[in-house]
Amino acid sequence: MNDFLFVFRNDPSVMADMSPEELQTSMQKWMDWIGGIAAQGKLVDRGNRLANEGNVIRPGKVITDGPYIETKESVGGFIMVRAETLSEASEMAKGCPILLAGGNVEVRPIIRM
Repeated sequence: MNDFLFVFRNDPSVMADMSPEELQTSMQKWMDWIGGIAAQGKLVDRGNRLANEGNVIRPGKVITDGPYIETKESVGGFIMVRAETLSEASEMAKGCPILLAGGNVEVRPIIRM
């Protein structure tokens, strides 16, 4: 088995425009999806949601707002899963609720150092 990182990207304004009921429904979909992966014994780390704000340290030790202030899409969170292949991990990612809100999931193999 191999470990994979699922990086969730979306437009933060989508969540900002949701009603409390829509947010609750969305959260339940996330819990169900992640719970399904956990029930298969394939959840390595449940990850976390990331705040919208942050900084990027660039060459010359310059600190800028970020990480992607110039784009509408930002990294919203991550989880780590276990699968045999990149294909299997990608199939798992197809069930991610972020896809219903126009977001995407980046699936990356983790290479242990």
